[in-house]
Amino acid sequence: MTRIKICGLTREADVDAAVAAGADALGFVFYPPSPRYVSPQRAAELVARVPPFVETVGLFVNAAPAEVLATCAAVPLNLLQFHGDEDAAYCQQFARPWLKAARVRPGLNLLEFARSFAATRGLLLDAFVEGYGGGGHVFDWTLIPPDLPGHLILSGGLTVDNVGDAVARVRPAAVDVSSGVEASKGIKDHQKMAAFVAAVRAAERTAA
Repeated sequence: MTRIKICGLTREADVDAAVAAGADALGFVFYPPSPRYVSPQRAAELVARVPPFVETVGLFVNAAPAEVLATCAAVPLNLLQFHGDEDAAYCQQFARPWLKAARVRPGLNLLEFARSFAATRGLLLDAFVEGYGGGGHVFDWTLIPPDLPGHLILSGGLTVDNVGDAVARVRPAAVDVSSGVEASKGIKDHQKMAAFVAAVRAAERTAA
């Protein structure tokens, strides 16, 4: 079963709707320049609503280690997601499972990248744009090596219209969506979240 992460949640109603839609994981952005940023205190309020067996993920971009530690102390996060230029030694210092994002573009050796982050729980593939975050852009999925090791998380421009094709073609362990299920930046569209989850499940049934 393809796991589904909905990222960039900022409101109680959106957390509740994502859970009701069937999301397996919810992402909270701790990168201040992002329009989806939430403070640790705000994230703790939101995470308190999350029921058992739905994972909570904290997204960081080149954060000072003390900042990550303070956030982990304030918010019960199951996974850390590093979306910047962090190396493996940085990612492993927090004694928590972690994900590493790769900003995919021609010339990036994903096999070498995966070897450099062999201890990651999953490799998240996103589109390369200036700054950080995919910004709703789809990258060329043919750039993904068929023998890429580990658990692949596909991100970057996914919507209800293309996620079925993504699941069928890439067969990722998980998909990660943010802007593709939004009414505006940081504000989720509840119908889009439900439709996105349904599209993933429909694609799985077709593939089976």
